[in-house]
Amino acid sequence: MKTNDARQLDHKTLTELRKRSVVSVQDGQSPEIVARALGIDRRTIYGWLARYRNGGWNALDAKKRGGRPPKLDGKAMRWIYQTVTTKNPLQLQFTFALWTAKMIGELIHKRFDVKLSKASVCRLLLQLGLTPQKPIWRAYQQKPEEVQRWLHEEYPRIKSMARRLKAQIYFGDEAGVRSDHHAGTTWAVKGKTPVVSTTGARFSLNIISAVRAQGEFRFMTVKGRVGASKFIEFIKRLLYGSEGMIFLIVDGYPAHKAKSVIKFIESADIKKRFRLFFLPPCSPELNPDERVWNDLKNNAIGKQAITVPNQMHKAVISHLRFIQKTPDRVRSYFNNTTTRYAA
Repeated sequence: MKTNDARQLDHKTLTELRKRSVVSVQDGQSPEIVARALGIDRRTIYGWLARYRNGGWNALDAKKRGGRPPKLDGKAMRWIYQTVTTKNPLQLQFTFALWTAKMIGELIHKRFDVKLSKASVCRLLLQLGLTPQKPIWRAYQQKPEEVQRWLHEEYPRIKSMARRLKAQIYFGDEAGVRSDHHAGTTWAVKGKTPVVSTTGARFSLNIISAVRAQGEFRFMTVKGRVGASKFIEFIKRLLYGSEGMIFLIVDGYPAHKAKSVIKFIESADIKKRFRLFFLPPCSPELNPDERVWNDLKNNAIGKQAITVPNQMHKAVISHLRFIQKTPDRVRSYFNNTTTRYAA
């Protein structure tokens, strides 16, 4: 493609072209695409971005010559943009899969020997049209009529029965926490949610827990798969030391409906103290205990670079004990739009 020589333009036209280019990039357009659209060399546009970073809009005035050379020139700006938009941090020996301002700052320091504060890194990225973005959650498929029946018939019936029998209602769930789970934002092109690939070298920890609207939280870590025997063990722990009856509401995970589980809860001693109920299929948003996993993964594990199993185990236990000691936090799991019915 033939490019125009910006040097042939008059000062006023060149100044406007520079400013228009920078604005287009800051609005989220790729510098490469802007350069192509304006018919200029891509090295030129990165040079203009470097000028703007170094001196603001005045630095784009074509009448002005010389001045202090930028710490990060056009070539550096191009490298930063291409690295953040096309590379995964794991490819560059980082242990965290999301681009954070701190990591990008480390990368710039290592590559160009230029040390920037976190605020400066953020400004630079915004000037390149990059923004911090969160991944999007997708809704599960479910049968709306079964959800409505649960909300308006089944759960009110369970709640009424619990009052009559003076039973405590818990919502339970299992989850696996993986070392490669990363939460938060990663810098990427504005308007384009990035896809993050992670390393295959990972490890995990399985957990069973239960929450109660009154602020109680119980949990148990599990080595290996959460099968029927582990679920029975958790029920025993839930019953240990409790006065009165316990109602536990879970999803349709096979271990919850296993023959050994049914036999256990139907035994004479347990039947007097425990009952098991099931949520509608494919409706995790109705379970307040799901909020525990969001809390754990987004506020504990997802914010750290986990490198060894022992580190992950300590981080998980520490956060779950913190939840256990803060009843208000547990009660907040019942304040979500889809879980408020159970409060």
